[in-house]
Amino acid sequence: MVMKLKSRVAYAASRFSTSAVASTHQQIPWASSPSPSPSSCIIQDNELLRKSLYPSGTGLHVLDLLDQGSLEPHRTLYHLLLKKCTRLRKPKLGKIVHAHILNSVFRHDLVILNTILGMYTKCGCLDDARNLFDQMPLKDVVTWTTMITAYSQHDHPLHALLLFPHMLSLGILPNQFTLSSLFKASAALPNTPHIHFHGTQLHAYCFKCGFDSNVYVGSSLLDMYARCGCMDEARLFFGALHTKNEVSWNALIAGHARKGQVDHALWLFWKMLRQDFQPTHFTFSSIFGACASTGSLEQGKWVHAHVIKSGGEIAAFMGNTLLYMYAKSGSIQDAKKIFDRLVKRDVVSWNSMLTAFAQHGLGKEAVQWFQEMLRIGVVPNDITFLCLLTACSRAGLLDQGQYYFKLMRNYNIEPQISHYVTIVDLFGRAGLLDEAKRFIREMPIKPTAAVWGALLGACRMHKNMELGAYAAERVFELDPHDSGPLVLLSNIYSSSGRWSDVAEVRKLMKERGVKKEPACSWVEIENTVHVFMANDVTHPQIEEIRKMWEEISMRIKEIGYVPDTSHVLFYMDQQERELKLQYHSEKLALAFALLYSPPGSTIRIKKNIRVCGDCHSAIKFVSQVVRREIVVRDTNRFHHFYDGSCSCGDYW
Repeated sequence: MVMKLKSRVAYAASRFSTSAVASTHQQIPWASSPSPSPSSCIIQDNELLRKSLYPSGTGLHVLDLLDQGSLEPHRTLYHLLLKKCTRLRKPKLGKIVHAHILNSVFRHDLVILNTILGMYTKCGCLDDARNLFDQMPLKDVVTWTTMITAYSQHDHPLHALLLFPHMLSLGILPNQFTLSSLFKASAALPNTPHIHFHGTQLHAYCFKCGFDSNVYVGSSLLDMYARCGCMDEARLFFGALHTKNEVSWNALIAGHARKGQVDHALWLFWKMLRQDFQPTHFTFSSIFGACASTGSLEQGKWVHAHVIKSGGEIAAFMGNTLLYMYAKSGSIQDAKKIFDRLVKRDVVSWNSMLTAFAQHGLGKEAVQWFQEMLRIGVVPNDITFLCLLTACSRAGLLDQGQYYFKLMRNYNIEPQISHYVTIVDLFGRAGLLDEAKRFIREMPIKPTAAVWGALLGACRMHKNMELGAYAAERVFELDPHDSGPLVLLSNIYSSSGRWSDVAEVRKLMKERGVKKEPACSWVEIENTVHVFMANDVTHPQIEEIRKMWEEISMRIKEIGYVPDTSHVLFYMDQQERELKLQYHSEKLALAFALLYSPPGSTIRIKKNIRVCGDCHSAIKFVSQVVRREIVVRDTNRFHHFYDGSCSCGDYW
């Protein structure tokens, strides 16, 4: 784009030069001169934001020319300047243009003021935007929508919602973009009751005004219901939409994915394809996330295959989720392959691999990965260090963990509570319980229940009853409704045979209405997930499963397995204790997998709580007897069992 300046002799520039017209095929009047001057100057588009030539100037050369009278002010000129500031994210230059406009004939021009407002909001300058908004003598629906959208997109949902009734009180009616932003703001509120309250109020307004049938408003409304977990309402509204687009499909798929409902998400994905809608990176990311949450590796591979067949690139956003899916499903090698194939790698990509190493207990590999990350110039963030510290903790790398905790400040990263929890866990796993307690006392921020919970977990591991009871009391004070600490304390007492103390803890749990989460394990066979509870009798093949485990149990006892009855948390005789251990959920899942999975294939089991010590020992022996790799994912980490040993080195 070019602009013609007024001739130094007489003429004012009114049109582009002949060469410019030939190249752009457009003419924009800047002044009222009847014809261009053959001696006029040219300003290229890339010089619009050229700085002033002299210190006394406005800051922009074009604005200096306006002040000198070399160029006539025009709405389109200001519009171009503001758009360029917005596109290049240069709010400081935008403020210079804004200041110049306030001294021009366009200071009350609504279109120009809306453009300035848009520049501030898109550059993230919400305070400047709100100041301008409050000072504007006239506002239209564009003004209000711009401000509402800005608050919605910059994590100020309540501010966005509070503007809406004020807007209505002035007689200004919203459009589809206003309502879409309001639903997005409602969905971003911090808790579900608030989401539902504000969302249903907006839904009623849309229904009254006939906006609920609009595909853009409808998609946002659908997303709002999905985000607050109201999937029945979301499905009902989805079915009532006259017109659907990729956004509405994605909203419903993402809602099911967030709730871990992989079957629902995959069914919708299949239906979406059947109706000739093209899935986007957001669609794939949602499904990969759902597969990761349940460890559904085969389902995730099927969707990955569709991405490949459709010719889609594994870009950073979707690629990171795909990488995470493989890592959470226990396939660290596939996760590495995805990382190597990413079109573009960002810090999230590197963090995803660090998370994978941490979950699989590969501390040394995580340290090497971090060093490579620094070598190529990727700047770590707080998540990077959290992943790295977790990896060090789970691998028992005490010195490295302390070193990297101190290194955080070299990158101006202030440790958050999650980092402190990891260091307490690091000391605790290493058996340095007094150092862990001292570290907590010296923390610059107040310890939370999670911090004391990490110490309590270490006390359970090392059977330190006195310190465990002290840590449990601190957790009770900070989070009296959490069942975890009471269960851990009960485990500490029971493993030491202090049954009267166990009874006291269980009495306390009953008084507080606290219930232990039932242990369950699941395994995926031929795209179907089979779930087992301890002592399960509900599975259709339970007799075959129990018979298989009894056979396996006999074989592993022959090579040295001895049931560890200290993990039975009830007072009973030795025979009853062994029988209680016999049908833990992970053992039933393993027996089922041995019956119905292809010979020689890797068995992947997921468990909702920490794997117990006896099951861990038993599965090591099973891996030796059946000559197969067995991968167990619990709440702490992955355990890779093969040929009688575990990747955790019995340190978990």
